Amino acid sequence: MKLQLFDYLLRLADNDLVLAQRLGEWVGKGPVLEEDIASTNVGLDLLGQARLWLAYAGEVEARADAVGRSEDQLAFFRTDREFRNLLLVEQPNGHYGDTITRQYLFDQWHVLLLAELATSRDSRIAAIAAKALKEVRYHVERSSQWVIRLGDGTDVSHARMQAAVDALWMYTGEMFSVDETERALIDAGIAADNAALAAPWRAAVQSVFAEATLDVPADPWMQGARGRGGKQGVHTEHLSRMLAEMQALPRMYPEARW
Repeated sequence: MKLQLFDYLLRLADNDLVLAQRLGEWVGKGPVLEEDIASTNVGLDLLGQARLWLAYAGEVEARADAVGRSEDQLAFFRTDREFRNLLLVEQPNGHYGDTITRQYLFDQWHVLLLAELATSRDSRIAAIAAKALKEVRYHVERSSQWVIRLGDGTDVSHARMQAAVDALWMYTGEMFSVDETERALIDAGIAADNAALAAPWRAAVQSVFAEATLDVPADPWMQGARGRGGKQGVHTEHLSRMLAEMQALPRMYPEARW
């Protein structure tokens, strides 16, 4: 159970860490100053959450094999196959409509996930989730408003948002898949049942998309939905490129402190 918990904590941490890194790529490049600051703050929120999950993961790892890596070691010295994030969050930023669409699809799932985890039998998970939930409620409010603003905006913004939805939708199925690792923790009352989040997530997304005059894609084959995706360490080429940049300095100077 300890190894399953360790793997699950990495999933929670890596989603936040990878998406924070993606948002960090926008710093100084946002479409307007206020939004540049807002997206940076969202990234910082996610980074803070990632640190909490990684710290707990390191403690659980230490209990399992007496090694136990630090936050930095887990963030900077794992390979792409050792990362457990959803495929959705590693997708490139593209234009700002792509970034907002990716953010909203994740935020809407994230807020539901954290609400469930706040009732976990694992008191540490429940505490981290409750703290993060306060931040993520703002995240989903912000990203949904941008989806509506851009979707129901000009012909150009609408077309770009619909194209972003159509391109990213295939990655959403993975959010609701449940594998053996998660099933054991769900049965123990520790993890959230992702499958149970599908209906409320879809209802919320459909409501926002209706206001944004965007079409919900027909359900095609979804990458990672059948237990072979980012949660199992099978990623797109985008993650390895992102990690090469994110991890370059710590790997070059592994003993550095600042």
